[in-house]
Amino acid sequence: MILTSAQNPRIKDLLKLRNKRERDCSQLFLVEGYRELLRAIQGQVPIKMVFYSPSHFLGSNEHALIEMAGLQQSARFEVTPSLFKKISYRDRPDGLLAVCAQVPRTLKDLNLHEKCLPFFLIAESVEKPGNLGSILRSSDGAGVDALFVCDRCTDIYNPNVVRASVGTLFTLPVIELSSDEVISYLKKHKIKIVATSPKARIAFTQVDLSSPIAIAVGSEQFGLSPKWMQAADLMVHIPMNGTADSLNVAAATTLLLYEVLRQRA
Repeated sequence: MILTSAQNPRIKDLLKLRNKRERDCSQLFLVEGYRELLRAIQGQVPIKMVFYSPSHFLGSNEHALIEMAGLQQSARFEVTPSLFKKISYRDRPDGLLAVCAQVPRTLKDLNLHEKCLPFFLIAESVEKPGNLGSILRSSDGAGVDALFVCDRCTDIYNPNVVRASVGTLFTLPVIELSSDEVISYLKKHKIKIVATSPKARIAFTQVDLSSPIAIAVGSEQFGLSPKWMQAADLMVHIPMNGTADSLNVAAATTLLLYEVLRQRA
């Protein structure tokens, strides 16, 4: 069956998932794009429905990916090109859009005893979905063991988080907790907390980051809260030689994560 109308009940339900309240109530969310859907499958995310438009496909592997999604017994619906443009949230859709079930992670999902040198990232009150998605992508590239999202300001299942993360949301453990819970966990396991602040005297390249470590970054506007500043074992800054006094939080995070990777190489 090929769906042609935006009045179709399945299409109406899909479009509702652009709204956070609906995502929270249904515990469902949207995944659009070939790479994103592939990584959702690799991350064993439950896929409920797949909507596809062959005329938008960019390659030759899309049908095989749809079949892989079908192994989870997900419903699959072809839609007309014009309808797909209406349900897509991308400027240049590639013809794949899935409805998936949310699978919240907990601390019990972390096998800390298997990690010789635990490497964590804390994102406190990061506001913009694009920044959170970019942080996820950098975390995946640098080999971070888990991302703790503390006192969240944005929904990790926002379509723009999924898109900016290029699907790494599904392959990297992302755990939502309060700051108190994460601080308690890190202190219990003797994992050093590194906080960033323009007021810190030491540059991030001048401290030893090769031990078990957790990098903490805060909001664009306010930075880290006093709670994280007080909990930090190390305070570092990123040297700035221009007129700006700080970097975009995703760019700053990438520098810090790759310095850890460089020191451990």
